[in-house]
Amino acid sequence: MVSERSLEVLKAIVRDYVASREPVGSKTIVERHAFGVSAATIRNDMAQLEDEQLIAAPHTSSGRVPTDKGYRVFVDHLAGARPLSSAQRHAIETFLGAPNDLDEVLGRTVRLLSQLTNQVALVQYPSMVRARVQHIELVRLGDARLMVVLITDTARVEQRVVETDVVLDEVALTELRTVVNGATVGLLLQDVSAALRAVPQQIRPDAQPLAGVVVATLIEQVAANRQDRLVMAGAANLAKSEQDFSGGLFPVLEAIEEQVTLLRLFGEMQIDDVAVAARIGVENAEYGLDATSIVAGGYLARGEVARLGVLGPTRMDYGTNMAAVRAVARYLSKLLGEH
Repeated sequence: MVSERSLEVLKAIVRDYVASREPVGSKTIVERHAFGVSAATIRNDMAQLEDEQLIAAPHTSSGRVPTDKGYRVFVDHLAGARPLSSAQRHAIETFLGAPNDLDEVLGRTVRLLSQLTNQVALVQYPSMVRARVQHIELVRLGDARLMVVLITDTARVEQRVVETDVVLDEVALTELRTVVNGATVGLLLQDVSAALRAVPQQIRPDAQPLAGVVVATLIEQVAANRQDRLVMAGAANLAKSEQDFSGGLFPVLEAIEEQVTLLRLFGEMQIDDVAVAARIGVENAEYGLDATSIVAGGYLARGEVARLGVLGPTRMDYGTNMAAVRAVARYLSKLLGEH
């Protein structure tokens, strides 16, 4: 156990090191922070923190830097999330705006979160467990070229262009559009494939080859919508902190390219639509991300909680990042609830 003042010293070390990337010494703490005690007393507090493995001396430096354990204590007990400025809150509302579809609003969300935090931003698509088909559109693009558009009631729009071996007849296309919508609108995505397989038998024989192509395409689209996936932005921000990664950037970049890995990591974090959580350094070792921290929160979409967050070096501004993640998550929940 460490004293209350030692915890305050830890807070000062974390904030100064995050701001400067320089090891922090007792003299610096006395000069920058109003502890009202001597440098010798601060050195005693730092020795206590070092005994608890909350700070460490890099190389031969007289200063100290936080350890992963120190960051954890800081986040759990010391880091009050700094409120966003009115300008930042206005930027969230203006940048996200009214969405045209889910893809657009999630794309805007990761770009905004990356800009607010200067980290890699990640947003998980909402679960499609409760999603239902709202409409299916078939658009003729040429004699043998067709666009198949799947729209769900969660504002997800999935479109694919299909090259067919049959000449597209507008009358047959209209008939097929009517039958497909009649068979699927209002169904949960998990029930759509079975309904679609019965569609070709409801179409006149000369249009059944076209129906087979459309049905196969829609089944693929439904399967794609039911898979968990992420949107990411700001990977270039890692280059700004390259010296914070002792093993280099390549292992980190390789790890974050694996969406399955990040989704598993997200899934292990205890997150709801209120709390913001962090996984720090060695806690991410099994995912190849032991040099990184992840700050994540949840947002609501049709009653389901999906995750969003930021990933960066352990030397990050946890307070600001937690505030940004919380604010964007709340606004995203509101936005998706209204639309």
